[in-house]
Amino acid sequence: MNLRRDVFQAIADPTRRTILLLLATQSMTAGVIASNFDTARPTVSKHLQILTECELIKQEQQGREIYYQLNADKMKEVADFLEPFRKLWDDRFNQLEQVMKSYQLKY
Repeated sequence: MNLRRDVFQAIADPTRRTILLLLATQSMTAGVIASNFDTARPTVSKHLQILTECELIKQEQQGREIYYQLNADKMKEVADFLEPFRKLWDDRFNQLEQVMKSYQLKY
């Protein structure tokens, strides 16, 4: 399996997470995205390629420019996968809170 196509491998990289945050509000060209980083544009292009392969972002041609935008459907898949873990941790913190409250009442 190609690791670059693994969504979780892709979002493990801090630069790619930043790119996703940048695209959360608006579409951008590779040049605009690259201007937010202190790295060479080919490096940012590689990150964009990986995110595109994972379908976390989509490309749209507008004239001579290619705009990148967040793929909300794929991001929802990631969120849906994480939801049971979020619930698990919420339940554990609620249990801890109850233990702490009962401990405070005793002393």
